[in-house]
Amino acid sequence: MAGPIRFTLNGDALTLPAGTSPTMTLLDWLRGPGRLPGTKEGCAEGDCGACTVVLENPDGTRTPVNACLMLLGQATGRAIRTVEGLRGEDGGAHPVQQALAAHDGTQCGFCTPGIVMSAWAWTRGGGDPHEALAGNLCRCTGYRPILDAMAAMEDDGAPPPLAPDAPRAIVAGSQRFFLPQAPEEALALRAAHPGAWLLAGGTDLGLRVSEHREAPETVICLLGVPRWRRIEVTADGILAGAAASYARLLDACAGDADFAPVAALLRRLGSRQIRGMGTLGGNLGTASPIGDALPPLIALGARVTLASVRGEREMAVEDFLTGYRATALAADEIVTRVLLPRPPKGALLTCEKLSKRHDQDIATVGLSVLLTFADGVLAAARVAHGGCGPRAARAPGAEAALIGAPFDVAAAERAARALEREVTPMSDLRGSAAYRRRAVGNLLRRMALRRVGVPPEVMALDAPGVVA
Repeated sequence: MAGPIRFTLNGDALTLPAGTSPTMTLLDWLRGPGRLPGTKEGCAEGDCGACTVVLENPDGTRTPVNACLMLLGQATGRAIRTVEGLRGEDGGAHPVQQALAAHDGTQCGFCTPGIVMSAWAWTRGGGDPHEALAGNLCRCTGYRPILDAMAAMEDDGAPPPLAPDAPRAIVAGSQRFFLPQAPEEALALRAAHPGAWLLAGGTDLGLRVSEHREAPETVICLLGVPRWRRIEVTADGILAGAAASYARLLDACAGDADFAPVAALLRRLGSRQIRGMGTLGGNLGTASPIGDALPPLIALGARVTLASVRGEREMAVEDFLTGYRATALAADEIVTRVLLPRPPKGALLTCEKLSKRHDQDIATVGLSVLLTFADGVLAAARVAHGGCGPRAARAPGAEAALIGAPFDVAAAERAARALEREVTPMSDLRGSAAYRRRAVGNLLRRMALRRVGVPPEVMALDAPGVVA
């Protein structure tokens, strides 16, 4: 059952020495024992992108991730490529590297390895190159020459290398890192180790290692359970495994018009690197009041399934969140899946977020609203906010102010005032309580202005659109 840490690195199978800590970050290992210093440490928080490496997936896709947040245990059984592993057919510089040099896309060079890896992944996956660079900060060159270089890049067509099988457990001294491959195995481990870290993407837990240098004794990693990584789109909605990445959830939402507003918000949830690792289960488990995904889940009436050796139970997300970073999860339970119900036909859904930067930034305020109509008036309203209290929650006063009337500017004004009265925001570096209170009300006002067709030049344009 137990075995060493094994992964494929730059095309070569690698087995790390016995006793290597599975909770060392991949970045620390690369720059230390791995002797591959091309991957840089900038922020150690997953913000700057200097540490970007790429997961080469068996299906041929490429996922950029932050090596500063990925633990060696999470890397086990995967194929990883760093900037040192990019080579041209002649053994020289790779065409991606050549394009950046030819277009003056580098200056001091510190951020360049991460940009190279993000660009290499982008040549395979495509999409907006601006969005592909949202997780890579460059402080001296500017992005125009980098974007010019990306316009000249093409997919090299290289197939993914084989990745080794992962062991069921890694033991290093007093540390135990479990990698269950079936739900029953994971639930039995949770019952036996109720104090263990439950780890999937690790974009939040990883900070406890990269920044606070914690070394947990027991970790249960859920990435090896296929059922909990599935995403199914059905007539009822989207059923997302709790360990499925945001990147895959974004693809599902973007391909379904009913969930287009959710997709617009997910595009601003971190960067491609963060979305390649982060999960809905993690956002629910950490229960941060500014978790981006929580207001949309509450507005949609999403339901979460919790499982243990005692069986399963299901509850609404709004009931699962019980307080500041507090949930209804029992010590022996695991969040296994989340159902995002399909909005009723003709309903109006919006998912908004305000932050200091448009991309790759933590929310100051979030607001998601689902409105259902009957005979031209509002029959039901679900208004959910984040960043305005100890937990993401509904606003019953605002909902009551909307129901029974047409949705127009006057109705939105009544509801916005009710919303401003009932929220209890705090002041911090991202915004004062007064700002948050006014801002969340204004998001509701703006929803109505968009509804009645006010020209966009009179409104801020940084929020996701509304789809009826």
